[in-house]
Amino acid sequence: MTIAREQIVEAARAWLGTPYRHQASVRGAGADCLGLLRGVWRELVGDEPEAVPAYSMDWSEPQGEERMWAAARRHLVEKDLTGLAPGDVLLFRMRAHAVAKHVGIVSAVGEAPRFIHAYSGRGVVENSLSEPWRQRIVARFEFPLEVI
Repeated sequence: MTIAREQIVEAARAWLGTPYRHQASVRGAGADCLGLLRGVWRELVGDEPEAVPAYSMDWSEPQGEERMWAAARRHLVEKDLTGLAPGDVLLFRMRAHAVAKHVGIVSAVGEAPRFIHAYSGRGVVENSLSEPWRQRIVARFEFPLEVI
C-alpha cells in the first residue's frame, strides 16, 4: 500500500483542536508533539514500531542524548534539509545547544509554508512555518510511503 503525502496532511489536520497532554496520543482527548506523530502513524501505517518509554518534559536534556532524533532515524526516512514537502516530519531544537525534542508535520509549502504540531498550552495547532521556526529545524524525515 502506498501512502500519499496528502493523506498524511489530512490525518494530521484531523487532530487540530486536540488538547495538549504530555505523553498522550489520543485524537480529540490529548496529545503532545510526539503523540500527534504516533497517532498519525497508527492511522496510516499501522501499529507503532516500538513502545515509547515514559519521558519527562525535559526529555533527555540532562543526559544530552538525542533520543527523539535516534528514534526518528529508526522508523522514518531521513531527508536532507533542502526543500520541504507536505507530510514531511520536522525535528526542531527549541534552544541552541539543547537536544532536539519537538516535532511537527509540514502541511503546506510555497509562499506560505505551514506545519501542524502539538504545543504546550495550545494543543494541536497549524502554524506558519515562520523564520524563527525554520531556524530551529535540525532534521527532516518522511513517513515510509510504501507500507506492506
